[in-house]
Formats: sequence, C-alpha cells, structure tokens
Amino acid sequence: MIRVLLADDQALVRGALAAMLALEPDIEVVAQVGSGEEVVDAARRSRPDVALLDVQMPGRDGLEVTADLRAALPSCRVVICTTFGRPGYFARAMENGASGFVVKDAPPEHLVDTVRRVHGGLRVVDPALAAESLASGSSPLTARERDVLRAARQGGTVAEIARSLHLSAGTVRNHLSAAIGKTGASTRAEAALIADEHGWL
Repeated sequence: MIRVLLADDQALVRGALAAMLALEPDIEVVAQVGSGEEVVDAARRSRPDVALLDVQMPGRDGLEVTADLRAALPSCRVVICTTFGRPGYFARAMENGASGFVVKDAPPEHLVDTVRRVHGGLRVVDPALAAESLASGSSPLTARERDVLRAARQGGTVAEIARSLHLSAGTVRNHLSAAIGKTGASTRAEAALIADEHGWL
C-alpha cells in the first residue's frame, strides 16, 4: 500500500481528494491536515510514503513545508497539488525537494498516476509549466524581500511591517525599494501583485 498524507486548507477539497484516492486498491490516506504547520507532526505520526501538499495554506505554505518535511522524513516524497500553476511556485517546489507538481484541474487519473510514479522514485511535472518556468527564470527576490512584500500585501505602514518582522523601518524601506526595482513596479502594492502573479511569494 502507498501511504498518503493530504494537506489542504479547504475541507471539501481535502475530503474529495481522500475519497478519490480511497477508491484505489493500492493507496491508503493515513493523515489529513488543514494547515502547513500541522504537516511535519502528522507525517511523523503517520509515516506516509507520499504527501500531497497545497501551496496556499494558513501559517506556512506548502512550498516552505516541503523543505521541512524532506528534512524531517526523507523517505516521504512530496507532490505539490495546487490551483495555481505558476512558474515561480513550480521552481520553488523543485528547489525545496518536491518530486511532483500537479494542478487541481488535472484529470483524477493523472493525480493517482502521479502518486504511484512519485512513490516509485520518479519525478512528475507538467512539461508546459516546466518550460515556462525555465523561460521566466528564477525569482529575483531574496528571502527577506519576499517576507517584506508578503507583509506589505496586508496593507500596513512601514512601521507596522517593521514591527511584525522585527526589523527597523529603514531596513523595511530598503527591502521594499529593492523589490520594487526588481519587479519593475512603481509601488509596493504593484510589486507584491507582480511577485504574487509570478509565484515568487
């Protein structure tokens, strides 16, 4: 049996995926969680062979959690299963050790096949998305610039962003200025939007 962990913040989606996978004679869903922060603990308890992770979840996103899970449980292979097939998400998923990347509008049999192939040691990615990711290049943003843009997306002042990230206001302004320049934006809101559309956040 292929033991699978599901992580998706939408209970309906999570339940539908679990029900679909349960129909397969060689797949067993051993854990389901609704936030990124629950993944590693649930994986340690249930010892899955494959983890299906959504990207956008409360707390920590699936891309960050991929690296944590690979470090904590190297035998568990990770498949990112997301609504958003963005090149930046794809690139970060691969960098963090994911073995597969599928979008949720793929046919159900494709997801089942991906779970089996990834469990067998293969990498499974959408060829068009991989080509688009190579063409667009990697994210120009540093990790700290991403943090600052994520916080700026909430609409706070520079002082509020600085407090939330435990940085000085000057440092936040410098990171925002760098991110605006790298994205070709004219405002921090536009920079956050561009970065988000590319999957860099």
